[in-house]
Amino acid sequence: MSYSIAEIARALDARAEGDVEFRVTRAAEPAMAGPEDLALAMNPAYADGLTQGAAQAAILWDGADRAALGLRAAIFVARPRLAMSGLTRTLDPGPKIAPGIHPSAVIDASAVIGPGAAIGPFVVIGEGVRIGPKARIVSHATIAEGAEIGAGALIHSGARIGARVRIGDRLICQPGAVIGADGYSFVTPEKSGVEEIRQTLGERSEIRQQSWLRIHSLGTVEIGDDVEIGANCTIDRGTIRATKIGSGTKLDNLVHIAHNVTVGRDTLLCGQVGIAGSSRIGDRVVLGGQCGVGDNLFVGDDVIAGGATKIMTNAPAGRVLLGYPAMKMDTHVDAQKNIRRLGRLYAQVAELREAVTSLMQDPGNKENTEDGGKN
Repeated sequence: MSYSIAEIARALDARAEGDVEFRVTRAAEPAMAGPEDLALAMNPAYADGLTQGAAQAAILWDGADRAALGLRAAIFVARPRLAMSGLTRTLDPGPKIAPGIHPSAVIDASAVIGPGAAIGPFVVIGEGVRIGPKARIVSHATIAEGAEIGAGALIHSGARIGARVRIGDRLICQPGAVIGADGYSFVTPEKSGVEEIRQTLGERSEIRQQSWLRIHSLGTVEIGDDVEIGANCTIDRGTIRATKIGSGTKLDNLVHIAHNVTVGRDTLLCGQVGIAGSSRIGDRVVLGGQCGVGDNLFVGDDVIAGGATKIMTNAPAGRVLLGYPAMKMDTHVDAQKNIRRLGRLYAQVAELREAVTSLMQDPGNKENTEDGGKN
């Protein structure tokens, strides 16, 4: 497919200049762009790359001189990253799925498939499933009995959606994600060592053999509108009530949401985040890669946690966190600075001790000889 500069400018709500009917086929970095590519030079730092490539059209920073850069056409944007969102949405064709239902798909007779939906090869759809209009389900995905998926969903290859899961409109689910697996819940007939340690903070009366009994997951998963689930994410169903993900929330690859967790709206959970059972995450929270949240905790609205932060206590709304255990970011930065100074501090203390010892042992030191070195 090709796109005119005018079409792309309209999609970005941006100003275009020059031959706006000139057509491009793809986006490219400036130095690698060919004559039919749209060069992405949205920062002055990329201007030199335009002379190395062969682009005739580019997206430029606001205030750039198109003619001086030798371009036939240009689009001007003030916020490059926002422009990237609109541009990639316009140019992304998405997975190629033939319209209708592929002959190899296995669909229960009681399932309801909305108009305009596309079901790919070897998809399995269970009893009582409801698929919304214009949903697209790529090959080898499975949707278990009683699940409901809203309009415009895109479910990629190998995704697994469990029984009775309810999902809103415009879901994007990447390959290999599992929504609605059993929660990780087990109990021992007698008080377990873990329970004892949590109460005593480390003391154990005795160590004994224990066996674990499963607590089955009777709940489900409920997901709002415009949610994105990354590749190989796992979202466990609740024990009795549902595990919930709010509208607009985005999960990166390999995120794990445990049973009974509630995640608010427009929250970002980056790669390898893990949230333990029954915790509550607020709206507009951002958890950087490899963050962990302990069980039964509350993370308030608008909290931002840097990568690898481990949240082990409740986090109030608006707090910026870093470290293990999590603390306010400025406190953590000060602590790390102090740690780096420990070597120098140790050397200074050693010098002081040596100097004091030398004074104490100096027979010519009057004060030392008069008081016997006691001071």
